Amino acid sequence: MSRWSRLSPIPPPGRLRTLSLATLANTVGSGLWLTGGALYLTRDVGLSPASVGAGLTLAGLVGLTASVPLGALADRRDPRTIRALLQLGQAIAAAAYLLVGSFPVFLAVAVLEMLLASGNLAVRAALVAAVAGPQGRVHAFATLRAVANLGIAVGAGLAGFALAADSHLAYQMLVAGNALTYLLSAALLLRLPAYPPAAGGGRGPGGRRRDGALRPGAALRDVRFLAVSGASAVLALHWTLLALVVPLWTVTRAGAPPPVVSAVLLTNTVLTVLLAVRLSRGADDATRAARSMRRAGLVLAAAMLLYAATAGLPPAASVTLLLAATVVYTFGDLWHGTAGAGLAYDLAPPDAIGAYQGVDGMLAGLSRALGPALLTLLVLDRGVPGWLAVGAVFAGVGLATPALTGWALASRQPARPVSGDRPAAHV
Repeated sequence: MSRWSRLSPIPPPGRLRTLSLATLANTVGSGLWLTGGALYLTRDVGLSPASVGAGLTLAGLVGLTASVPLGALADRRDPRTIRALLQLGQAIAAAAYLLVGSFPVFLAVAVLEMLLASGNLAVRAALVAAVAGPQGRVHAFATLRAVANLGIAVGAGLAGFALAADSHLAYQMLVAGNALTYLLSAALLLRLPAYPPAAGGGRGPGGRRRDGALRPGAALRDVRFLAVSGASAVLALHWTLLALVVPLWTVTRAGAPPPVVSAVLLTNTVLTVLLAVRLSRGADDATRAARSMRRAGLVLAAAMLLYAATAGLPPAASVTLLLAATVVYTFGDLWHGTAGAGLAYDLAPPDAIGAYQGVDGMLAGLSRALGPALLTLLVLDRGVPGWLAVGAVFAGVGLATPALTGWALASRQPARPVSGDRPAAHV
């Protein structure tokens, strides 16, 4: 095996590789848009930063409403076909940004994009479960996360050329490039076989009709699943910390020069690409995933302490500690990601993976929507006490997760064979 094969997150030939290549194409476009989208909307279209922020927040909240219904649709139809269609829709929405010239048009396009994106995440989770089977879905999730980080990094690098040119044509090429990656991703998805839905059966906490099928909205009424998924969503606040709070803290409170922000984010990206799959082991069932979530909460709490300790240090010491904190943070981040996937998969009835993943994604989306205002107020305004408070919350949630998971498992009936269930594909 070559050194590149050992380091590359792209898996060996097979269905998981096809899914990984589709993810890579998709996330190169995500990197383009995440890096250059805000500048396109403000510098080229002429919208104010405040209107862009408000529009994206509102669109993100509206978009969450698509997560559960589209996830449930993936349980009743072929998730590969649904996801390919959603990717085509996202290509149209991404290209529609070329038509934006006012705030109302921007808001309409952003809402459409967020509805498709939110639903696509739930459908993707159902497709991953279908491709990898019960024993391989957490490994597949970790693989796709590593691939996604690689794609975003490549897209961000390519966006740098458009930002350097800072011209109307360059920004239009950036938008068009993002749209084209969705088309490429859809074409790659269609190389996978179809995955017809399973026929009835499964296990669950109730909420089934007489024919054994789950009633609509059963996932939203599963209080025990909501408790476990809610705990994961609280820990998901750490995503906002790295993307927003840590960069601002770095240049305002830690006294580090602005380029250190890039070094911090690059450290997280590289470690995620290299370690995501390795750290996914041991989260295949709910009990072990809960222990991994406990570990994630404690490690993330330790990272909060390290970030807090950078306040007022000399620049050299501050930079060293910031990078060390990011290394610790990344381990917690990766353990949280795979543990959350393991819990959401294993606590869901086999015939309702998409609906339950939709609920899990909706709660995580709420965390991302509320995180910026909450964490900037708590950490950037309060300083070190804010970091300590966040760390205490992370540690408490991590320690509580095994008990919440045991409570959720106690309501589950033993799994029954499902007639016509999908066989686990070779990945």
